[in-house]
Amino acid sequence: MGHRWSRLLVFLLAAVILSAAGIGQVKEAGRFGRLQEDTVKTGAFRRQTLDDGMQDMIRDMEDPGELLGIYWLETGFGEQPFSGNCTEQAFESMGRSWKRRLYWNVYAEACRAIWDDLVYFPIPVSKDGEAEEISFVDSWMYERNYGGTRGHEGTDIMAGENVRGYYPVVSMTDGYVTHKGWLEQGGYRLGITAPGGAYFYYAHLDSYAEIEEGDPVKAGDLLGFMGDTGYSKKEGTMGMFPVHLHIGIYLIHDGEEISVNPYQPLKYLENRRIECVYGRKN
Repeated sequence: MGHRWSRLLVFLLAAVILSAAGIGQVKEAGRFGRLQEDTVKTGAFRRQTLDDGMQDMIRDMEDPGELLGIYWLETGFGEQPFSGNCTEQAFESMGRSWKRRLYWNVYAEACRAIWDDLVYFPIPVSKDGEAEEISFVDSWMYERNYGGTRGHEGTDIMAGENVRGYYPVVSMTDGYVTHKGWLEQGGYRLGITAPGGAYFYYAHLDSYAEIEEGDPVKAGDLLGFMGDTGYSKKEGTMGMFPVHLHIGIYLIHDGEEISVNPYQPLKYLENRRIECVYGRKN
């Protein structure tokens, strides 16, 4: 009897160990399953969820995109608390396993395109020494109804004073002008393609600087002035909403345009406001 019970006990113990190992493998497979060919198309990635601790950590980094890419994979894109140490060495260690995965390069390239070209907040302070009041909130995918119900693919920077043509708008990145002109929803807009390939969209402008499609731009270059144009097929329509700047960030993945939430990139830049000459308060 003693031998039979011993063998049974060994068998049960082995079963428990194998079961635990199997569960661990399933969990690990599930974790690595977050990185797929179309991960950058998912709503989880496009929301760009980020806490204040990570904002602080990336503040002066040259390559925040790669570190944030690891952070999102480790946390299920913000759904789970981050269990690692918030040091570059810890992220380098965690990144080794992700960098061996099949789709890492495509994913990391997208993360860098969003984050690594960011230089300046798009609304500067006045050369008179005044930091003109602006505000913005995370309105990603809030409902919009003009032209049919849709999700808001951007962040609106609201003017403290509802005066068109007063607040200057500068480029957040280096790049070149891909699009300029009137859009029914966006009014007078500019599209800047940054070196990493992301497309930065500035909408509802009151007027443009001396800039044309195809021109190169440097981060901090004047693009125009904040306005309230748009929501009409008739070019030049104003006053359909308060003065503000709509910022959009887009990626191209497999030929498809994908919008990502600009709120956290703007939070990252909000203390990087250069000086610029403001317009007149007519």
